[in-house]
Amino acid sequence: MGQQKNERRFADNEAMAKGKNLRVSPQKLNLVAQLIRGKPAEKALAELQFSRKRIAKDVKKVLESAIANAENNHDLDIDSLVVHRAFVGKNMVMKRWRARARGRVGRIQKPFSEITIVVKEVEEAA
Repeated sequence: MGQQKNERRFADNEAMAKGKNLRVSPQKLNLVAQLIRGKPAEKALAELQFSRKRIAKDVKKVLESAIANAENNHDLDIDSLVVHRAFVGKNMVMKRWRARARGRVGRIQKPFSEITIVVKEVEEAA
């Protein structure tokens, strides 16, 4: 009587992690995501560790979560993981107001964004 099992959205050699409600604009988050796309997971962690961007710490947490998902949930070898995809999406926008001259108002938008990181196990090329 239970529900049918959902099909996996990713291949058997892939694992995913998602970070939501990150307090940064998607454009700035995409700059950090570009740093790690296509790199081995260990090298990507080192890049994020020494990055000067504030949001790099949160992206590092999401990447560590994707690596842990690959190891624990999908039995993948963490030494052969590569950041297959890292894509950024928009989330909510907080709207704030600031008083301006002559009774007008200036609108301030504080955007949030989300990042999805997919790691993939690749065979070592001989």
